Amino acid sequence: MFLITLVEKSGGETQQLTFEQPEVTIGRQAGNDLVLGKGNVSKSHCKLVTKDGKYIVVDLKSTNGTFVNGKKIAGPMVVKPSDKIAVGDYILSVEAPPEDEAYEDEAPEDEGYDDEGEEPAPSQSGEASQPSRMPASMAAALAKKKSKVDPAVEAYARLQKDIHDRLIEYLDLRRLDMDRLGDEELWRRTEKAIRDILDQMQADSELPEDVDAEELLTDVLNEALGLGPLEAFLANEEISEIMVNHANQIYIERKGKITLSDKIFSSNQAVLGVIERIVAPIGRRIDESSPLVDARLKDGSRVNAIIPPLALKGPCITIRKFKRDALRIEDLIRYKTITPQMAEFLEMCVKARKNIVISGGTGSGKTTTLNIISSFIPEDERIITVEDAAELQLPQEHWVQLESRPPNLEGKGAITIRDLVKNCLRMRPDRIVVGECRSGETLDMLQAMNTGHDGSLTTLHANTPRDALARLETMVLMAGMDLPVKAIREQIASAVNLIVQQTRFSDGSRRITYVTEISGMEVDVVTLQDIFYFKQDGFTEDGRVRGRYVASGFVPKFYDELQRRGIPVNMGIFREE
Repeated sequence: MFLITLVEKSGGETQQLTFEQPEVTIGRQAGNDLVLGKGNVSKSHCKLVTKDGKYIVVDLKSTNGTFVNGKKIAGPMVVKPSDKIAVGDYILSVEAPPEDEAYEDEAPEDEGYDDEGEEPAPSQSGEASQPSRMPASMAAALAKKKSKVDPAVEAYARLQKDIHDRLIEYLDLRRLDMDRLGDEELWRRTEKAIRDILDQMQADSELPEDVDAEELLTDVLNEALGLGPLEAFLANEEISEIMVNHANQIYIERKGKITLSDKIFSSNQAVLGVIERIVAPIGRRIDESSPLVDARLKDGSRVNAIIPPLALKGPCITIRKFKRDALRIEDLIRYKTITPQMAEFLEMCVKARKNIVISGGTGSGKTTTLNIISSFIPEDERIITVEDAAELQLPQEHWVQLESRPPNLEGKGAITIRDLVKNCLRMRPDRIVVGECRSGETLDMLQAMNTGHDGSLTTLHANTPRDALARLETMVLMAGMDLPVKAIREQIASAVNLIVQQTRFSDGSRRITYVTEISGMEVDVVTLQDIFYFKQDGFTEDGRVRGRYVASGFVPKFYDELQRRGIPVNMGIFREE
């Protein structure tokens, strides 16, 4: 007697299956008691045996092995109901079925045998080889979680998945030596295989008449070897962000507005395959032991992925696209993110080697602004950039690009942002640019700014310049140094010259709302002085933010110094407007 709870790793629906026998065989081939039709499940993979009230799992010399709680078993192993048994892409748990629970679809006790009194043979139909024993409450909850998808789109996704499954059998993609074949040959061979499958389906009248065969071929090919439906979004320059919540829900941001797309993945397993294709080329991994990852695409777009068990609805992907042609300061002026006077001032700050922190919320455009401001650094200076996922695209030749590294399978070998910032100091940098300060590396960054590495730049998450100071304090404390708050504030006041605050408004527009100088300390408080700021005057009839940029009239201290040294500066940009 077994009650087996079965779920796909990629976030499929949970099934509960009851078996009225002392032994259950599990494998890919028909004839097993539980048939799991995936390529990484062996024909006869393992079996479950009950003896003296105990449940025992036995591996049947499978190719990929059987795992209990993440560890590969070497022999028969007793399992408890709380243990997780991994068989290929599936997770199972086993326990005794509840004796007192009745199900509406359960046969009476005197049924279940044929006319001669023998027990009927087990089903050979595949994964659903036994009737489901899912309680009605659980089934209702799962049904409620399903997103509403156009039936035509769902039917197309099922057709796509069917062709993809046939493709795996036809070509056995898992066994191809991709390095030996090369990308072009692999795509060519796969495309030919899909054409053969489609031709056969058309001959057998299995292909719906309203389906475009060429479009279907492209979609299956992209899902097998590319990034599935994401390929079209990545090619569209109007789309700035792609958000996959699960296989049936993909949102896109176009011109600052987020909308639900009409494309879906064929399955959560397909989403997982796309994630693996993104992270593998850059030496990163994602699995149950490491279920979230930051990565990048070849074009520099930033990717975050998170999978079950952390993502409850299925694998989740967020892609922040990077423009093929890096934006310039003229583009920010055209988009009204900044004024020509502010642009001139920021260029002078960079050339005068002032330390700048760009602050803003998620999606406010901090990295884009950092990239543009960094382009003002003179060509004859040595620049070292440090990032979690490399995004910056600097035009200078003398540029060293460093990227952090996550831990390996054993949890070792991680190289953090802080490690790289410390190492920068030994690389003779003229400028250090840190993609984003999130933790203890902030202390090392401030020390670098205070010890001869003027002109450094970084970003952080905060909503106002004053909040940015508080965030800097908090991150310094995260370095583990027991420093008094006053000492930290003095360090910040002497290290950081300028805070550039960026904001994303409700209409999708992004603007630099404050350019603020850190002017010193008064008792225990760091003093700030706004140089430019954005004054919002409400909204237009079509919901766009209305406002204007204002110069406060305050002239920063270093401009006076530059003027005294005979360096030409335009004092007219600070006139009050």
